Amino acid sequence: MKLTSLLMAAIGMSFAGGSAFVAYDFMETRTSRVAVEQSPELVEIMIAAEDIPFGAIIEAHMLRSRPWPSEALPDGSFTRPEGLIPTNGQEPRRARSTISRGQPVLVSQVSEFGQKVTIVETLSENGRAVAITVNAETAAGGFVTPGDYVDVILTQGSGDDLRAVTILQNIRVIAVDQDANQQSDSPQVSRTVTVDVTPQQGQALALAQRAGRLNLMLRDFSTEDDLPMRSLRLSDVLLEESPMPEEVVRARTITVRRGTEVETVAARGNGANGS
Repeated sequence: MKLTSLLMAAIGMSFAGGSAFVAYDFMETRTSRVAVEQSPELVEIMIAAEDIPFGAIIEAHMLRSRPWPSEALPDGSFTRPEGLIPTNGQEPRRARSTISRGQPVLVSQVSEFGQKVTIVETLSENGRAVAITVNAETAAGGFVTPGDYVDVILTQGSGDDLRAVTILQNIRVIAVDQDANQQSDSPQVSRTVTVDVTPQQGQALALAQRAGRLNLMLRDFSTEDDLPMRSLRLSDVLLEESPMPEEVVRARTITVRRGTEVETVAARGNGANGS
């Protein structure tokens, strides 16, 4: 009886182990099949292997292929290098805008084979390119680079009639001298800054350059709200007294007591050391 019980127990354990193995194998097979069914179909697309500046000739060493999900394929992407590199004596394509490293190269970003690329490619719709004469002092110390946004300030007059007014706000810089590469980040002393403006703004700039001196004021990229700016005259800056916080004014007075009389008088000295 005892031997029979042991045999039955052994047979039961064998069946249980076999069932567990079959169930595990089934789940593994099902999981693998689902993973294969759910994995996206990949295609090769051409991306930039390095930063490609505006106007540069597209060459083979600038490109490499990368697998990309077919359902997320960017519009106008290239799947073969032959679409970008000239063959059979063709003239090369050029970058119509700056293409960053790792970014898919799109049809909209490159010219046709042999097509000329100019700064006009960077203008906004119905935009105009206008050059402003500058130097290190009027161009924010030479820190203005392509892709920055600036306000334009006009100063005119002389003596007490000297005044300044912001005539344009949030204007995009498209070139500094002959450099239109938006990846440029090195300060340089330039002679001209070219900006993207509307036809009306272009007229205003042409008049302003004849009327006085133009200064460029760099803007924070996150600043979007612009308010009208009133003209500021020299007399508004040269106040009779320097603006001083009330607590500083109080700190430069002393209290004098003569018996029962109390008097507050101004302290003498330059205010820096109390002498």
